[in-house]
Amino acid sequence: MIIPFAYSFRNLYTRRLTTFLTASGMALVVFVFASILMLSAGLEKTLIETGSDDNVIITRKSANSEVQSGVERSQASIIESLPEISTGNLGQSLLAKELVVLISLSKRGSDKPANVVIRGINSVSLQLRPQIRLIDGRMPRSGSSEIMAGSSIAKRFKGGGIGETLHFGMRDWTVVGVFEAGATGFSSEIWGDATQLMQAFRRPVYSSLTFRLRSAGDFQAVKGKLDSDPRLTVDVRRETQYYRDQSEAMAKFLRILGISLTLIFSIGAIIGAMITMYAAVANRVVEIGTLRALGFRSSSILAAFMMESLLLGLIGGVAGLFFASFMQLITISTMNWQTFSELAFSFTLTPDILYKALLFSLIMGFIGGVIPAVRASRLKIVDALRERG
Repeated sequence: MIIPFAYSFRNLYTRRLTTFLTASGMALVVFVFASILMLSAGLEKTLIETGSDDNVIITRKSANSEVQSGVERSQASIIESLPEISTGNLGQSLLAKELVVLISLSKRGSDKPANVVIRGINSVSLQLRPQIRLIDGRMPRSGSSEIMAGSSIAKRFKGGGIGETLHFGMRDWTVVGVFEAGATGFSSEIWGDATQLMQAFRRPVYSSLTFRLRSAGDFQAVKGKLDSDPRLTVDVRRETQYYRDQSEAMAKFLRILGISLTLIFSIGAIIGAMITMYAAVANRVVEIGTLRALGFRSSSILAAFMMESLLLGLIGGVAGLFFASFMQLITISTMNWQTFSELAFSFTLTPDILYKALLFSLIMGFIGGVIPAVRASRLKIVDALRERG
């Protein structure tokens, strides 16, 4: 005979205090586990969604980021002549030759300095990034010392708001607009006229070239053509792949950190579950003997106690995920290890994280309950019933 599922659930309900304490310990572990994975997923989402599969980005060979890259004007002219580059409504090539440099700005409230990306753009840059939306002020005028700031910069850094002035590149720059870029890294940048910024920073070369393909399927042909051209020393990547590479090191570090912390905390949670289940077995020896006398097999006893332990894990997992889901309301900033600039992003809960967190909670419940469950299933009927006296 099989012991009904309601039996396991009722026993947990009867021992509400110990159930709550044990499940709380597991919930804390799941919360930490899920939060770290959400942090890593949020970072990857912010950087990967910054790019588009239709866009190709060109940087100097072996450069890890645009900040470290330099593309000479002669090389830019060769790339600009590619027939696979898409054209706009006015017949212009959808190719942006951009400058990317770092400056240090002070944060509002704390005065702590942090690196911020300055991006020199041209008229095509906005057409390549349709997610950019001006939310306050106006666009900078070409050929002027006007700039616009991403929404994260305007909120967190001194001088980043409308009408404020920033001094860098031996020049004063006036913020005339604030733009929103959705959940992308562009929200943590400042944009201005590329020609003016190149003069201010005395940079004779571009940092990168970004262009849109006529067809996304042309990428391999374009890459093969540019890689084989002896006049060029450039890396050719889809924009999404470029930003995926940007997030790889930091996301990997966060995952390793999260797994390490989770393993440490999970040991305590598993021990707690084991103690709870051992206590349940000790307090129900007579009950177990009665069940055996009624004809229930030892395997049914084993399954019933394992079900209790798995339920404990599941309750802890659901509770941990519930509280971890509120982390999505928080936006944090950290340093992008590839560019050494400030990057703002949010925690992101994905179906994959839900699955992994719940599976992990069930594994904790299984490990914590298997030994007590085996002990309960091996109790002899005579020894168990003898406890009644």
